[in-house]
Amino acid sequence: METDLAEIVEGNTKLLVPKDALVDSSPPREPAFFNPRARISRDFSIIAYSTFLKNFKGPKIFLDSLAGIGARSIRVANELNIIENVFVNDVNPKALEIAQKIAKLNNVTKCSFSENEACRFLSSHSRREGRGAIVDIDPFGSPSRYLDCGIRATFHGGLLSVTATDLTVLHGLFPKACKRKYYGTPVKTEYGNEIALRLVLGCINLVAGRLDVMVTPLFVQNNMHYYKAYVKILVKTDTINNMGYIIHCKKCGNRQVTNDVDYTCKICNSKAELAGPLWIGNLYNKDFVEGMLVEENNFQVDKSCKKTLEKCLKEIDMPPSYYTLDEIAHRKRSAPISLAKIIDKIQQAGYKASITSLNPSAFKTNARIDEILSII
Repeated sequence: METDLAEIVEGNTKLLVPKDALVDSSPPREPAFFNPRARISRDFSIIAYSTFLKNFKGPKIFLDSLAGIGARSIRVANELNIIENVFVNDVNPKALEIAQKIAKLNNVTKCSFSENEACRFLSSHSRREGRGAIVDIDPFGSPSRYLDCGIRATFHGGLLSVTATDLTVLHGLFPKACKRKYYGTPVKTEYGNEIALRLVLGCINLVAGRLDVMVTPLFVQNNMHYYKAYVKILVKTDTINNMGYIIHCKKCGNRQVTNDVDYTCKICNSKAELAGPLWIGNLYNKDFVEGMLVEENNFQVDKSCKKTLEKCLKEIDMPPSYYTLDEIAHRKRSAPISLAKIIDKIQQAGYKASITSLNPSAFKTNARIDEILSII
């Protein structure tokens, strides 16, 4: 197996990865899966976990239920001095063999390795004394089947980080499958990635509610084929209803948040489409994102992480959905104007407006589409 592996570096951790994964456009699953393009997702995880652990009072245990070759979990063990124990689990013995070699290569000694199905692994950590301060779920496709056991394995006040990679489902190509897996349906829109993240959060929230557990989103991130949500788990009943729908009118471009099922556009009275039920509360926690910006300086991560976090801060408390410059230009039948100029015009008219981390050429605002077009 040695000859099939290449040594690379992420952060300040040396990784041994299947050579084919570095050259194939679609990383092979044999002998073990590794996606080099998910490095930014792992970089964000290191920053988020470090930020979270600074204020966490319990045992600092990390549970990686679908670890693969251990790229994320061994980086946690190697780069986060504050972590006490890391449990690296995967169902693939070849992946675990590579993970053990990576741990040895980095002189990491606080890792325990197990070969088990993800839910069995998480269930074995569901007793109070064995739960994780941080639990990570990073599957192929949808994480929905693992959410129940993942929440049970997370300490009260702990962090659950969840990845979804089934983009075709979350973006509306298979609405029935989305309803089955996430309890909500998407709409094909310019802001489809935000709807996808809100569907993932909504699903986590609904599963948590069934267990009398409350979830609070701290941070979400997406790049390429990765959607990742970081939520705080609190063993208490949620008294605030953060579930609802986004009404989207394809005729006039209006979008509106509602707690009830409604298919009527409030601007043009056309029949609109409905995304949801999904999470309609905040995607980011201000204090947490500010903490991530501080922690970012302490790690060797991609430069784009800092820029993304700065954008996240600006869009906190903005309503769901965003508008792209191309969408506005198309409706005005004119050339797109600059992002800075359009935000400035909307703010001068007395509305809130900001850039968004979810699209480099888009903005968020509490102005309606007819008001935006009138302002411009």
